Amino acid sequence: MAKAKVKTLKITLRKSTIGALAVHKATVEALGLRKIGQTVEKQDNPQTRGMIAKISHLLSVEE
Repeated sequence: MAKAKVKTLKITLRKSTIGALAVHKATVEALGLRKIGQTVEKQDNPQTRGMIAKISHLLSVEE
């Protein structure tokens, strides 16, 4: 049986975390983002979607 493809999201940090709440900074770090313009690929699951929703004003997301 073939494995099903795992959906991924391309998440890019678009704005600085300077002046952001500590929980927002921690969420950005948990996603693996460090610099503005950096892009990471994460699995599309409810946990990742929740983190994205929390800091959507700092990110851009592509499916």
